[in-house]
Amino acid sequence: MTASSPNRAKLILTVLFLGTFVMGVTELLVPGVLNLVAADLGVSLQSAGMLVTAQALGVALGGPLLTALTVRLGKRTILAGSTAGFAAANLVLVLSADYSLLIAARALGGAAGGLFIAAAFEIGTSIVPPERAGRAISVVISGTTVSAALGVPLGTLAGQALGWRGAFVGIAVLSALTFAAILVLVPRVPSSGGGLGDQARHAFAPRVLAVLVVIALAFAALFAAVTYVAPYLEQVTGIPGTLISVFLLAYGVATAVGSFGGGRLADANAPRALILGTGGLAISLLLLYVVGTVAALVAVVLLALGVFGMGTAPVVQYRVVDLAGPGAQLAQALPASSANLGIALGSAVGGAVAGSFSLSATIITGFALACVAAVLAWGTSFLKPPGTSGRPLDEDERARC
Repeated sequence: MTASSPNRAKLILTVLFLGTFVMGVTELLVPGVLNLVAADLGVSLQSAGMLVTAQALGVALGGPLLTALTVRLGKRTILAGSTAGFAAANLVLVLSADYSLLIAARALGGAAGGLFIAAAFEIGTSIVPPERAGRAISVVISGTTVSAALGVPLGTLAGQALGWRGAFVGIAVLSALTFAAILVLVPRVPSSGGGLGDQARHAFAPRVLAVLVVIALAFAALFAAVTYVAPYLEQVTGIPGTLISVFLLAYGVATAVGSFGGGRLADANAPRALILGTGGLAISLLLLYVVGTVAALVAVVLLALGVFGMGTAPVVQYRVVDLAGPGAQLAQALPASSANLGIALGSAVGGAVAGSFSLSATIITGFALACVAAVLAWGTSFLKPPGTSGRPLDEDERARC
């Protein structure tokens, strides 16, 4: 698909934004209502946290698998089908009280979300000029970050007022609206990739895998802390339960700012932007531990945490697609997969640390992981995309990808 007119491109990007917004609310809602979920299901806080892990693993493992299996299908078909599957998975959360079934539904919903995101990135970058690819990526990703800024705090309040299942009724309704918008507004986009074997050879090249490790570690660091940030704010910072959503709102606004800014930095210099993002994440987590008992300072640090944490996402997406070259179509699914592997690792490690030590220990664990990510980000800055002498792909080569 060639670049569309600016107005047409904005309309399509809005639909893609809506889809990732709904999926972002779903993934990030559970940490905000973790106490309510645990009480309703009769499980421990750590067991309830596994619902975050299950969703993340679904995106991480199921997303690339479904992307590979559907590599020759049209992208609008993929968007519509994945949205329908996502809505069905979330209806299970509303209707069932069986913990094992809820875990399975979260995993399946995550897989559908991963498939949606990969197709959304491919469509989004194909309808804008190459020099604006980073900004198109940031619009798609910002659906997730704006969901943190608006959807998650509002969902948390709805969960407290109507029960956590009531919040997921809203998710099902929004998913249905997204499905309708896709059918009406998104044009048919044929598959643009080659065979699966050729795609995989380039998408899983060592230079690509190295950057994927960076994003996995960065998100592990972020979610080792963020998964348990509501209990941390309540027990360590001393924030009343009714005000926790305000702190989450501040964090969410910052993630939206970070994702939009990350796209612009990616267009300018993606390797440098990745170093800046991971380094800032490490410093923010360290400060959150140091000032954790001072509410005003915690609010400021949460702003920095959101900017640097989510600012890395569009940068890595841009960098991975650039490094994958002819394997770009399959590679579209890999950053979300790696990020969610990091989320699964971070939420699981955070739960183990919280259970064995303290909630403050989850912040230090995140800091340690972020330090490793920053060092590796510096190392990957020397990697070059495919092409003569490491030159970037030109516009015709990108179109073939």
